[in-house]
This record gives sequence, C-alpha cells and structure tokens, in this order.
Amino acid sequence: MSAHPRLSLNQATIKHASLADAIAATKAAGISSIGLWREPVAAVGLDEAARQLADSGLRFSSLCRGGFLTATDATARRAAIDENRRAIDETATLAAAGAEGSVAALVLVVGGVPEGSRDLIGARSRVADALTELAPHAEASGVQLAIEPLHPMYVSDRAVVSTLGQALDLARPFPASVVGVVVDSFHVFWDPAVLEQIERAGAEGRIASYQVCDWKTPLPADVLLARHYPGDGVVDFATLTQAVERAGYTGDIEVEIFNADVWATDWTEAAIRTAASFDAAVTPHLPAVVPA
Repeated sequence: MSAHPRLSLNQATIKHASLADAIAATKAAGISSIGLWREPVAAVGLDEAARQLADSGLRFSSLCRGGFLTATDATARRAAIDENRRAIDETATLAAAGAEGSVAALVLVVGGVPEGSRDLIGARSRVADALTELAPHAEASGVQLAIEPLHPMYVSDRAVVSTLGQALDLARPFPASVVGVVVDSFHVFWDPAVLEQIERAGAEGRIASYQVCDWKTPLPADVLLARHYPGDGVVDFATLTQAVERAGYTGDIEVEIFNADVWATDWTEAAIRTAASFDAAVTPHLPAVVPA
C-alpha cells in the first residue's frame, strides 16, 4: 500500500493515538510524512519522540501548535512567549529527526479575544508584538513560524486572524524563512479573496503548509469538531489545490481532521481512509508523480 508521496497525516486526525501508534498507523496506510502535536510528544518526552520519529523513516511536516499570543496580562503574555520559545526548540529537534525532506514549521494558532475584552484590533496588535519578540529565536533555530488563519467562527476563542490576507500582513515585516502562513482549506475556502492571497503568499515565498479537510453542514454542537474527510463536503479542492500549486508550493500536504466520529475509528482504518479520500479529492489536481 502506497499513498500519494506528498500526503502527510496530521496527528490530530487520529487524536487519541499515542505517538508510537500514530507512527504505526501512518506507515500502515503507506503515508510517508506526519505532522505532530506537542501533547503526544510531551507524553513520551522530546528525546524519545525524536528517536521514534527518526526510527520510523517518516518525514516531519509540522508541529502543532504554538500561538495563543493575545493575553493582556503581562504575566500571561510572558508565559506565552516562553512557551512558544519551547515550541520552537521542539520543532527544530523534530525536524532534524525526520527523514529527508522534513521541514521545521511551527503552526501558530494566534489566540482569540481575551475574556472580558472586545478589543479585536488590540488583540491583533499583540500578536504582531509577539512575532517581533519570537522571530529572532525562530531564525536562530532554523524554524519557520507558520501563522494559521482560522475561520471567523473561532475569532472569539482561538484566532483573531481570520483571513490569509491578515496572516500575510502580520508576516510581512519578517523574512519568509522566519514567518510564513498556513493555507488550510477548512478555514479559508469561503474567503472571496483567497485566490489572490494564495498568489500573494506564493510570490512572497510564505506558504509553510497546505492543509486539507472538508466543510459540511450542519455543524456539530462543538464547532471545533466540524471537519470532514476531503471530498465529503463543499470545499472546491480543485481550485484551491491548483492555486497553491501555481503559487509554487511543492511541500507535503497535511490532512488534519477534528471529528468525533473519525476519532472513534480504528487509527489505521482512519489513516487508510485519509489516504483514499486524498487520492479522490486532491491528487487529481496535483502534478503527475514521475516514477523513481
């Protein structure tokens, strides 16, 4: 069994699997790359996680997640900066442990409007300030901070950055190798300006990751768990994928799904279905794979 060589399984898709089980399921599905989350890495320790990743032969496509940079309280802001510094260090270690072609991308979910506040503009300004503070450490570590805009329904609790254009504006003061953006189909497909912003991201060399999953209504009560396998909803993967390809992105493409039913599925079965849905919905819009 062999999946598309650019497919990466984001560990969130099989959320309840341990790191070892996630690696095993990824390999069983013929997938050659994995995106990791900090919590399962912390459960075994960074050194052990790096060893498991190195032994697996899998590429490393990203670490989720850093961010949550909008607090107004000085102590909380300092704690967030320190935590993101640790996440940068973890990203560098894991990228070095991954197979050839691994990238040191730390996905940033920037944080929502602080409790008791309505100052959305101020929250975004604090994100910019935090990037200024974190960028030197990221650059010295060889890590790219990857700002992920989230759908506007998450603006209050998760991300005050809702569009690719906003993410690119925040990234603009920094070298592209230090601050980039994530193009996530679930979060950006609705945006009337998404195609021109993907083109802009490509021109600036800032696409750190392309993530795919689908949007389908009705949304569940917990809207965090609203993601579906590619092809099961309304996202136009042809248009988005072709735009990302035209923008010059040639890296791994992560499938990242938050869905209670998917999480309840056997991990290897979920990974196999991930590969099949990717082949049906995304692969037709990628360049043909030339046999080695």
